[in-house]
Amino acid sequence: MQAEDVAQAALFLILLLAASVWDIRKRIIPNELNAMILCAGLLTFTPDKLAGLLLGLPLFIAALLKEGGMGGGDIKLTASAGFVLGFPLGMAGLIFGLSAVLLYHLIIRSIRKLKHINALAAGETLLPLAPFLSAGFLASYLLNFGGLTL
Repeated sequence: MQAEDVAQAALFLILLLAASVWDIRKRIIPNELNAMILCAGLLTFTPDKLAGLLLGLPLFIAALLKEGGMGGGDIKLTASAGFVLGFPLGMAGLIFGLSAVLLYHLIIRSIRKLKHINALAAGETLLPLAPFLSAGFLASYLLNFGGLTL
């Protein structure tokens, strides 16, 4: 294990945590955080990791199709994390994160249905996506860091 790997892991963890907290509190992910995540990818840069930037494209298309659903910060977070992870690991992280948010939504919806609570009456707002994406990207990163290839 090289020093660059450990430094990147620590930086990636801290920046993903910061993006998550920021998104929960302010419903925005600052461009500076996404830029720093992108820079973390430079610590262990290989040309094949450039393809990871494309992971933001499906989210960008989804944002164009449904106004008010997904923010630009989530798209940039996905692209920058994809750059750190590379395409295969980034795709796994994206799948983990989106699966987590889907599972969370289904559980909350089921609980509200059982308790006969209307979503509007419960004050339902849009979920911050960064915590779920961050958890997925971090899981993918740590599984690879531990030697498991995805």
